[in-house]
Amino acid sequence: MELISPHWHIEFYAPDEAHMRGIVSIYASEKTAFQKVEIIQSSHYGKCLILDGHMQSAQLDEFIYHENLVHPALVSVDSPKKVLIIGGGEGATLFEVLKHPSVEKAWMIDIDEHVVNLCEKYLPEWHRGSFRDPRTILLFEDGRAFLEKTKEIFDVIIVDIPEPIESGPAYLLYTAEFYQIVADHLSKEGIVVLQSGCSAEKELKCLAAIHHTLRQVFPLVYSWPVNIPSFDIPWSFTMASKSNDSKRLKQSQVDEILRNRGIRDLRYYDGEIHQGIFFIPKYIRMALNTNLEIIMDNKPLTYHMIGEEKNSE
Repeated sequence: MELISPHWHIEFYAPDEAHMRGIVSIYASEKTAFQKVEIIQSSHYGKCLILDGHMQSAQLDEFIYHENLVHPALVSVDSPKKVLIIGGGEGATLFEVLKHPSVEKAWMIDIDEHVVNLCEKYLPEWHRGSFRDPRTILLFEDGRAFLEKTKEIFDVIIVDIPEPIESGPAYLLYTAEFYQIVADHLSKEGIVVLQSGCSAEKELKCLAAIHHTLRQVFPLVYSWPVNIPSFDIPWSFTMASKSNDSKRLKQSQVDEILRNRGIRDLRYYDGEIHQGIFFIPKYIRMALNTNLEIIMDNKPLTYHMIGEEKNSE
């Protein structure tokens, strides 16, 4: 570790707005074949994973992100056995999935092996050995290419990748064509869930586009906002299914499912939270009702993280 205090990580959200985080030390700062990866020690948030300059996960509150991404979907499926994770480099998504005892196999497909290796080395608090779990199938390849060639049918597919940033490694995993491939590899009651970007009032284009693109393929789509302090801006998640309506579950049912599965160490998600994800603020509902853009392979949403979005021609 190189001690560099007092240094700062500065993340811009708009040309005239940024979040500064004090850096105590750096564990890794490297350029991979796909992106720049930094693992730092923040004076406030603890260890942090930063990709291409943007906060991905922080020790202080990663549980908020990963519990939202994993448990509403897995709780909604009776005895999920096969789970696919696309992305998820830190291993925390995998760790949360493996808490469900019915899971027999968990595929984690990440395009960037170097990031995963760095996370395994420096972020054991996230993965807790889940990369070495006998149920884990860890592959380093393009997630879309994997789905296009596999014959496996999954109970839950989790897409844990960066937003569709222009020139980033993941923008074609947000299109209607990709979501149709996902649907073709889900069981009848299967659910797909993903992080869907910022949910701040002025930054809803990405969330709305993802939501409506999923609606081209799935009749049941739910998006919900979440406050993750280290992101410094409101965030969101979206899940979709062909027939499994997660909204049907009552608070007591969710708590009973978690109890029966022996999952007792969650810090964010429970039956009360599950009910709450279906009640979203009016400004988000208005945006979802008015911004009907669809993301296609030949018209991807190229979302810029400093407040400017544009569609490629």
